[in-house]
Amino acid sequence: MSTAGLPTLPVAPRRRPAPVVADVVRTQRLTPHLARVVLGGPGLAPLADPTFADSYVKLGFLPSGLLDACPLGDDGRVDGPALDALLPEGVQVRQRAYTIRAWDAAAREMTIDLVVHGDEGVAGPWSLATSPGDRVLVHGPGGAWSPQDDVDAHLLVGDASALPAVAVALERLTRDTVGAAFLEVHGPDDELVLDAPPGVHVRWLHHGDAPAGSTLVDAVRGWVWPDGRVGAFVHGEAGAVKDLRAHLRVDRAVARGDLSISGYWRLGADDEGWRAGKRAWNQQIEAAEAAAGLV
Repeated sequence: MSTAGLPTLPVAPRRRPAPVVADVVRTQRLTPHLARVVLGGPGLAPLADPTFADSYVKLGFLPSGLLDACPLGDDGRVDGPALDALLPEGVQVRQRAYTIRAWDAAAREMTIDLVVHGDEGVAGPWSLATSPGDRVLVHGPGGAWSPQDDVDAHLLVGDASALPAVAVALERLTRDTVGAAFLEVHGPDDELVLDAPPGVHVRWLHHGDAPAGSTLVDAVRGWVWPDGRVGAFVHGEAGAVKDLRAHLRVDRAVARGDLSISGYWRLGADDEGWRAGKRAWNQQIEAAEAAAGLV
C-alpha cells in the first residue's frame, strides 16, 4: 500500500532509564592526576552489564544527604519527580561522563578512573574527598565501540580523559594484534602499567605545562603507517581530535566505519558548555567531510 500523502507522525523521543544510586566501596589515588573510585551496593542491581570497550556511565552529583532522602521506584531506580521535588531552588544535578574501567559482574562493582586537576571541576575534587559509604547517581551504561577483529592493525590515541577506554581496549585485543597506542599525560608520574599485546607499541607523551592534546597530533602524524586496513580509536580534547580526524580521514583514508573518534572535552569550556555545542560541532565536521566526498 502506498503511503504517499499520508501525514508524517512525530517520533516520540526515547526515554532514558532513570538513574540508580551507587555506594562508594573504595578509592585509590593511581597517579598525581588520576583517581580511582569503585562503586557498588544494591543500588547497582538494575543496571545492565556493560559490554563495549568504551562503555560509560554518567555520574550525577548532588549536595550531601539528598540521595539518602530520595525514594526509589519499584524497579529500584530513582524516582525522578521525587528527586526534583527535593532539590533546593537553583540546585541541579551535575553530570559527568566516565568510561567504565572495569566491571565485576559477580560482585556488581564498577571501577571508574577520574582525571584530577586539584580543586578544578566537579568530579575530580569529589573523587579525592569521597569515602566508602558515600553515594552518587549513576546513569547508563552507554557505549558503542569495541576493537574490530577484521582489521590489520590498530591505532589507539587519547589524552588522560581517554586513558581508561584505551586501557580496556588494549586488554581486549588478541595477543597477536599489531599497532600502536599514543597516550598523553601530564608527566612521567602519570604513566600506568598497561596490558598491551607485544605487537602494540605503547608510547607515552607528556604535555607538561602545555595544553592537553598538544603532543598527540605530531606524534600520530609521525607514525609509520602500516600496510592494510587500520582500525582507529581517537578521543580526547576536541581541538586535537579535530586535527587528528582530518589527518586520518584525508591523509590516511581511514574509512568512517573503521574510526571511533570524538572530543571528550574542549579547552576553555566546562562540561556543560561543551555538551551544549558538541552536536553542532560534530555536524560541521561531518558536513565538511561529505562535501569533500569522504564517506
